[in-house]
Amino acid sequence: MKFRMTILALLVMLVLSACAADVCPEGSVTYVEIIASLPEATDGSTQDTELEIGGKTILFDQVIHGPLCNNSLAGTVYVACDVQVARWEDKPTFLDGCDFQVAEDTVIYVAAHNNAPYYKGCGECH
Repeated sequence: MKFRMTILALLVMLVLSACAADVCPEGSVTYVEIIASLPEATDGSTQDTELEIGGKTILFDQVIHGPLCNNSLAGTVYVACDVQVARWEDKPTFLDGCDFQVAEDTVIYVAAHNNAPYYKGCGECH
């Protein structure tokens, strides 16, 4: 009986340790009604920044703060919690009407998706 309880306790701890808290606090992503109301994207991105994700330090070529629309992403990119996107209903259309480019072989980590990496651009995520 003790053996079964020990195994059960270990399984519960394993499952609970896999449940990570959200990276972004509630309300950190800003949704705007009209894409034209977004400020220029160049003010919100930084370059060559190290961040710790999943216990590993990663060097990012770009970190996107503010508007996601009208950006050109290349290399290893981090989309931070304070990103601004157009509001959508049903199907995610927040990049419609944007001049949004993703270079081949770009890896995009998205904070609002618990730092999940996307290896095939944003089409893989939305």
